[in-house]
Amino acid sequence: MLSSFILAFVAIFVALDIIGAVPTYVRVTAGMSEIERRKIVNVSMLVAFAVAIGFLFLGQIIFGHLGITLGDFRVAGGVILLLLSLSDLIGRSEVESRSTGETGIVPLAVPIITGPGVLTTIVLQATHAGYPVAIAAVIVNYSLAWLFLRHSPGINRVIGKDGTVVISKIAALLLAAYAVSMIRGGVYEAIEGFHRSVM
Repeated sequence: MLSSFILAFVAIFVALDIIGAVPTYVRVTAGMSEIERRKIVNVSMLVAFAVAIGFLFLGQIIFGHLGITLGDFRVAGGVILLLLSLSDLIGRSEVESRSTGETGIVPLAVPIITGPGVLTTIVLQATHAGYPVAIAAVIVNYSLAWLFLRHSPGINRVIGKDGTVVISKIAALLLAAYAVSMIRGGVYEAIEGFHRSVM
């Protein structure tokens, strides 16, 4: 159980890449009071967490209605994660520079905190490790993300712009490797399913 939790935690942590979201949060809350910044963090993290948990439970139901197998989702999810990680390695997405409105929910909560990569990883971890482990990993990760964002100005000063970029790139590289592993697993599962149907 502990090993499953650690694997699920690490996978979600890498996909979440909360360090990479710190500069965006700092830009979104620039010029705001401490009370306003705390409100932005609380609202954004609550929305991001709700979206993640909702997709965790509804994802499998949606797949069942659409006739999507786990192998299909592994390949599709792996491709998405790979593209996102490559985009992050080459350069941050333009979504960070778009208008965020007054609440900071878009794009901070969705899709920067809870994006396609996180949703894909959460569903796969729930399938492999089970829902209790996946939910625990999500809760711990999002709690840490909340703490990071609450103290993001200090973290940004300590790490600096170059530090956040380096950490984000490392996370993107790990995410790319994880994406390749997902694609490989999905292809193997599809081949095994084909052999079983033929036999």
